[in-house]
Amino acid sequence: MKKKKKHFIFALTITLNSILLIAQEAPMYLIDSIYTADPSVHVFNNKIFIYPSHDIKTEGVSAAEGGHYNMKDYHVFSMENIKSNVTNHGVALKLEDIPWASKQLWAPDCEYRNGMYYFYFPAKDKNGIFKIGVAISEKPEGPFKPEKHPIHGSYSIDPNVFKDKDGKYYLYFGGISGGQLQRYSDNVLLDYENEPIEENALSPKIALLDESMIAFAEAPKDAIIIDENGMPLMGKDHDRRFFEGVWMHTYNEKYYLSYSTGNTHNLCYAIGDNPYGPFTYAGVLLSPVNGWTTHHSIVQIDGKWYLFYHDTQNSNVNYLREVKVRELKYNLDGTIIKMEGKD
Repeated sequence: MKKKKKHFIFALTITLNSILLIAQEAPMYLIDSIYTADPSVHVFNNKIFIYPSHDIKTEGVSAAEGGHYNMKDYHVFSMENIKSNVTNHGVALKLEDIPWASKQLWAPDCEYRNGMYYFYFPAKDKNGIFKIGVAISEKPEGPFKPEKHPIHGSYSIDPNVFKDKDGKYYLYFGGISGGQLQRYSDNVLLDYENEPIEENALSPKIALLDESMIAFAEAPKDAIIIDENGMPLMGKDHDRRFFEGVWMHTYNEKYYLSYSTGNTHNLCYAIGDNPYGPFTYAGVLLSPVNGWTTHHSIVQIDGKWYLFYHDTQNSNVNYLREVKVRELKYNLDGTIIKMEGKD
């Protein structure tokens, strides 16, 4: 009898896992008019707004430190619902209108406060150093008017603005290698250093925004990711450690910090009890996609959760990416059901 019971449990487990795999809807490409990547998605005024970077052809540009990701403007897109057509609202911000920036308009984000929309973006300044800027509009689709200077004390790439339930707004950011995060210690730019391998992994940064939404209310802090034993992940742990593309969302009163592992191409996540962490590593939510980078957002829309991300399945060119979406689901214990990146 015991042996039969074990077989029954094993068969039931296989069946449940199969149901979960079948239940995962196939991803859907959203934008075919231009190449887009790094989608930050929000629901404003009961519409879905997509804030991606805009990939362009860059033949002859060195790929060193991401030089071939040489984007020059941003477009904003919207959808009436998750199944509707996508509207391209055109150029919302372009490089030549940003006084302090020289090149490389990488992954942006946007948030609403007090009647205005604040668009956060990274760019290299005139000295080739990544900073994070802000541009403002009365409309979620823009156009956005940039501030004359980047956020004081900002650096690196991939800003993600997060509104907590208490009404406070935080900016997460950071990226290793071409994103220059490894060049900083205690928020101070040093001589160039390599990513630490035998030390604790570098962390994404978090800073509370002040009421103006264009300045930090505090010095950026580490959002530390720890393992199941409470120890910080190591730099050599390339399958789990943070590399770039941080995103914050909440689910069942927990804070989910998700991110890309970069050179191992996973989307991972870690869970904490507050915006600052620490965040306990919880697993891979998306296995590697076609292409080098994975950059995403996780958003609840009409009671369901969705993962927006990009790949190069159609172009087969690492710097010509396309945004897609698929439904994201949770297990009963709050962990995210892993999805396969190559569909």
